[in-house]
Amino acid sequence: MRACVALQKEVWNFSDLELVPLRMFVVAEKVGGQVIGAFAGNEMVGFALSIPGARGGRSYLHSHMLAVRKQYRNAGLGRRIKLLQRDDAIARGFELIEWTFDPLEIKNAYLNIEKLGTIARRYTVNQYGITTSPLQGSLPTDRLVAEWWLKSKRVEKLTRSGTNPGFIPLQSIQVPAQIYGWKSDPRTRQRAKEVQDRNRSEFLTAFASGLCILGYERDPRGNGKFLLGKWDENWLYKA
Repeated sequence: MRACVALQKEVWNFSDLELVPLRMFVVAEKVGGQVIGAFAGNEMVGFALSIPGARGGRSYLHSHMLAVRKQYRNAGLGRRIKLLQRDDAIARGFELIEWTFDPLEIKNAYLNIEKLGTIARRYTVNQYGITTSPLQGSLPTDRLVAEWWLKSKRVEKLTRSGTNPGFIPLQSIQVPAQIYGWKSDPRTRQRAKEVQDRNRSEFLTAFASGLCILGYERDPRGNGKFLLGKWDENWLYKA
């Protein structure tokens, strides 16, 4: 588990104050959470950390971290780690895993929604406060809450066939491909902040009206697009 601490430092470049310490990984594993590692030989190249949670009388897992070493990205490893999380959670009787993700991270959003079948209908403003990670670009840590209903028709279909079940998109919210460069450069960071502010307002309004993120698209230029539709409780039922 010491390798998990080192890898999170490498991936997010947090200050020592913001690192999840070794003891937290040990505690999470012992109290019903998950610490799942991926290895190339003896080298840890990825991990996921989950902790148990409860809300509204329902127990679930909150997946706090998913890390993949840079040279092992874009090859499906993150998805494989998440599917191992799913298998373990189902074996232990869980039906839901949740996690938060930055809506400005296009690749991550695509993985969560189109590859794993999560939905999102909650938005948290500046969840962690301003962090030391350069990936955040000193912007507020706004997050969408991904809900992964592990046995639902939607998730079963996506994990088996890779096909997103059909729905009628009623609204879309755009993320420009240039967002990464804008965040990393102090001279253009205000542009990233304007995108974040605009999208925050659109998400909060859409969710308040009963819409839900059900799809995600990327165009050839790398721009991202959240697709929102009406929520249907039937999607939570087992396949």
